[in-house]
Amino acid sequence: MADVDTEVPPLPPRYRFRDLLLGDQTFQNDDRVQVEFYVNENTFKERLKLFFIKNQRSSLRIRLFNFALKILTCALYILRVSLDNPTENNTIQTSVICQVHSSPSPSVLQVTVALISFLETMLITYLSYKGNIWEQIFQISFILEMINTVPFIITIFWAPLRNIFVPVFLNCWLAKGALENMINDFHRAIQRTHSAMFNQVFILICTLLCLVFTGACGIQHLERAGKNLSLFDSFYFCIVTFSTVGYGDVTPQIWPSQLLVVILICVALVVLPLQFEELAYLWMESQKLGGNYSRHRAQTEKHVVLCVSSLKIDLLMDFLNEFYAHPRLQDYYVVILCPTEIDIQVRRILQIPLWSQRVIYLQGSALKDQDLMRAKMDDAEACFILSSRNEVDRTAADHQTILRAWAAKDFAPNCPLYVQILKPENKFHVKFADHVVCEEEFKYAMLALNCVCPATSTLVTLLVHTSRGQEGQTSPEQWQRTYGRCSGNEVYHIHLADSKFFGEYDGKSFTYASFHAHKKYGVCLIGVKREDNKSILLNPGPRHIMAATDTCYYINITKEENSAFIFKQEEKHGKGLPVTGLYDAPSRLPVHSIIASMGTVAIDLQHPDPPEESGKLTLPTENGAGSRRPSIAPVLEIADSSAILPCDLLSDQSEDETNQSDEEGSVGFVKGYPPNSPYIGSSPTLCHLLPQKAPFCCLRLDKGCTHNSFEDAKAYGFKNKLIIVSAEMAGNGLYNFIVPLRAYYRPRKELNPIVLLLDYPPDNHFLEAICCFPMVYFMPGTIDNLDNLLQCGIIYADNLVVVDKESTMSAEEDYMADAKTIVNVQTMFRLFPSLSIITELTHPSNMRFMQFRAKDCYSLALSKLEKIERDKGSNLAFMFRLPFAAGRVFSISMLDTLLYQSFVKDYMIAITRLLLGLDTTPGSGYLCVMKITEEDLWIRTYGRLFQKFCSSSAEIPIGIYRTESHMFSTSEASKSQVSINAGHGEEHQGRAGSWKEKTAHRNSTTSDQSEHPLLRKKSMQWARRLSRKNAKPASRAERISQQRLNLYRRSERQELSELVKNRMKHLGLPTVGYDEMNDHQNTLSYVLINPPPDTMLEINDIVYIIRSDPLAHMPEDSQMGQAARNTKNQQDFGAQSRNETHL
Repeated sequence: MADVDTEVPPLPPRYRFRDLLLGDQTFQNDDRVQVEFYVNENTFKERLKLFFIKNQRSSLRIRLFNFALKILTCALYILRVSLDNPTENNTIQTSVICQVHSSPSPSVLQVTVALISFLETMLITYLSYKGNIWEQIFQISFILEMINTVPFIITIFWAPLRNIFVPVFLNCWLAKGALENMINDFHRAIQRTHSAMFNQVFILICTLLCLVFTGACGIQHLERAGKNLSLFDSFYFCIVTFSTVGYGDVTPQIWPSQLLVVILICVALVVLPLQFEELAYLWMESQKLGGNYSRHRAQTEKHVVLCVSSLKIDLLMDFLNEFYAHPRLQDYYVVILCPTEIDIQVRRILQIPLWSQRVIYLQGSALKDQDLMRAKMDDAEACFILSSRNEVDRTAADHQTILRAWAAKDFAPNCPLYVQILKPENKFHVKFADHVVCEEEFKYAMLALNCVCPATSTLVTLLVHTSRGQEGQTSPEQWQRTYGRCSGNEVYHIHLADSKFFGEYDGKSFTYASFHAHKKYGVCLIGVKREDNKSILLNPGPRHIMAATDTCYYINITKEENSAFIFKQEEKHGKGLPVTGLYDAPSRLPVHSIIASMGTVAIDLQHPDPPEESGKLTLPTENGAGSRRPSIAPVLEIADSSAILPCDLLSDQSEDETNQSDEEGSVGFVKGYPPNSPYIGSSPTLCHLLPQKAPFCCLRLDKGCTHNSFEDAKAYGFKNKLIIVSAEMAGNGLYNFIVPLRAYYRPRKELNPIVLLLDYPPDNHFLEAICCFPMVYFMPGTIDNLDNLLQCGIIYADNLVVVDKESTMSAEEDYMADAKTIVNVQTMFRLFPSLSIITELTHPSNMRFMQFRAKDCYSLALSKLEKIERDKGSNLAFMFRLPFAAGRVFSISMLDTLLYQSFVKDYMIAITRLLLGLDTTPGSGYLCVMKITEEDLWIRTYGRLFQKFCSSSAEIPIGIYRTESHMFSTSEASKSQVSINAGHGEEHQGRAGSWKEKTAHRNSTTSDQSEHPLLRKKSMQWARRLSRKNAKPASRAERISQQRLNLYRRSERQELSELVKNRMKHLGLPTVGYDEMNDHQNTLSYVLINPPPDTMLEINDIVYIIRSDPLAHMPEDSQMGQAARNTKNQQDFGAQSRNETHL
């Protein structure tokens, strides 16, 4: 080792410690090559080009200097003309035209300017040279420069030419070109875009000035050889000539000047039309683009921006009517930013004086900062970004909406965003927006609630539309007046401390405040929000104590700030107690009735205990007082736990546990959170779930598997009616249809089986999301196939939901997108008249075709009423259509107003989501219904019903769904007949009817007979018996002829019935369940939102109530015990499911 160490050579002296740290710099410097870039710009020519042409600021200075030189030469020419004093001549003298007398001083200055201009022109020509010298020489600007500069330069060397005439006034055209280039460089230097319209107008003005100046100077100079006109007279002549007035008082006298006039007129006839054509074209294009929204207006006025991919007239009018319905928005401007050219109908609407001063249309893209700057997005109060729901590919439409939202947020981060998205899986991309409305979420949740809470879609639509409640007030129909008056109710908010309605209930329970506010003022308090809590609570229950800092949400005709309070003393019959009257709005709005008299609300203080059941308003028991009036317990100021009934949910749990042990083969349900959400952003909802996930094969209704052999709905033996949903594909929005129908507050015994009838089979991702829900099945098929409808159990269904299909959006005519859906629904309406069909349409105007009857006089009368209301400017002209009023049809576009209202009412989206069950906030109630039976009519009025709910189960009623019998006069009824081929058994049954019934039926109208098949059949049997008493035996030919006649007389109803039964027999299905009941053409249904307290209740009324959250008031030991039992039942869900909260 020592030898090896000695063989290592020592380091050279230059390798010191510093060299070891820094490295071998000498070696690195030896191999380094220095490279210089852009060496071509270091030449003298390139530097001059950079200074005179390329550099924006220096070239702007050069052009400004050149412009000043040209103006100076024109000014010197005018000075020379003013100093010249030629003599008048009767003959043309050429010497006078070719030579002029000029003073020495102006001549020297003129020569100096000409020399500078010549040198500059030659330098610019040299720098702009690109290989073709002739192209540079024959430019008009270069020729003019040579004409106006070279003669002056020659006079420096040749004195005799110093008096020669040079047309220096032609420099005005060079000044015009220099000014145009200077303005372009100026805008380029300050990074400011200017309008092409402004540029063209400027060019036109300059052209006119140059023509007039050239003509005036030329005519004045030529007339020196004749009449000797002054420069002003020549200018006057040119103005009169070019304006086509032609007074004739000043005219050129010699032929050279006359020839010049001819040349100028020819030039003007060529140049000016081209300029005007270009100006007109730019004006038309600017009208399409919409111009700009000025910065000054944006800073002094308030405006909002509406971003859409395509603007239709319906969308525009819905937005404008709803936006400007609020008084404080009357001074706002609406700037529409749309990438497409403005539609002709939209243009006509925007030309109406009502909108022309407040709505500005800009053609541009929200993805371009330049267009966002034109719309002054950074100064806008809000930006509404709407999706194009008419697109075939809704996912692509959502992607465009997302990019627009991102672009708006990037350009104006402080501008509030109101975004409409179509598919729920894309919602999380725009979560940053201030308000987001997902169309499919709301659509499917509303369709689901329509199945268990009739006409929820109508209820929500009326709540989110701005109306004064004046629709239908001139109608002779009472139901239309009541329905129209109650449709004016909306949701408002106010702080408790500032409220006259609720201020006196500080420190009282929520239920007490809601009842007494409705009793005293006719307003319905539905929710509240604490100051320290951002969540809105619908009906938090009697245990919520109102505080002065609470925000109250209530339903009323108008907000409290627009109400006037008139207090007057009234003596009650039999009481003599002073009470306060109801407010009367200054605008003469329809008001609710005066408070219910104390005589109609008899309070039994001796027996305040409520009945044991909360789901039924039964007659209270009394101590042997058979003649005593039924009583309602008072609403307590502070909640008493013993006085509040346990809700249906808790009683249903005990029933589930007992029934599960009694019934053989029954599968128990558990309550928990669904383990698999189909998209990001879905709100967790406590639901009824299966203890174990159902295999995918068991989810298909029409095919058996190893677990069961059922192949149709009849084989399953469902106890409740089916709910069938017809959709094109299993989108994630269908998840929001299932969740409200399987929510934990729905009693297990009332759960309806759900069958999804899909055009395309669902994928495994969707099946994974729904396999945990009980009684949810799917089946491939379409609604235009009768076999598919029968297999999925339509004769056992209570509701059929038809969802508008995306593939129909590709119709050439927009309004034809609903054609297939409408015709298919009409077919099912004729085949299954007793079925409740709930349809979603794209366009609200197509609702008039639902359940269409061409000769129905009442439908024609409603059509006229709709036109009258539309002419009056109503936003709810379609509300009187019977299918919409009954909740059988709705369009999701009617919920666009929900997004528009959020600009003024930022709580509307949250309240609507709570009502529809899309969000579940702890402590917040939910929407449900209760039907008024004959046993409940003792309550008599809606005000007493309000007290009954508040005192017994702490529920808040918000409206009534009423169904009335109505006789429709139709000419089709007389054509509806029944076949007379009846057996002897039917005749025997007909004899059993009483003569009173026969007489009553005989005296009934033909319409009644067509509406009631049973009565019609008895009437025909009775008529046959009368005819057979005196009839002689008919021959065989007569019998055949009669049978043939009977076949022709068969009603359409019978033909359709036979068609359905034949198909059922072909599929092996029993025909016993086919319902041949009438189609309820003699009934109409409508929604009354917050009716007056004295509204009389009617049998079969369905009351909308907001029931308080049962989980918020459960004892802790009950929650823990139930949670332990449910957790034990749910251990089979697997490790992938989330931790669930159980009752």
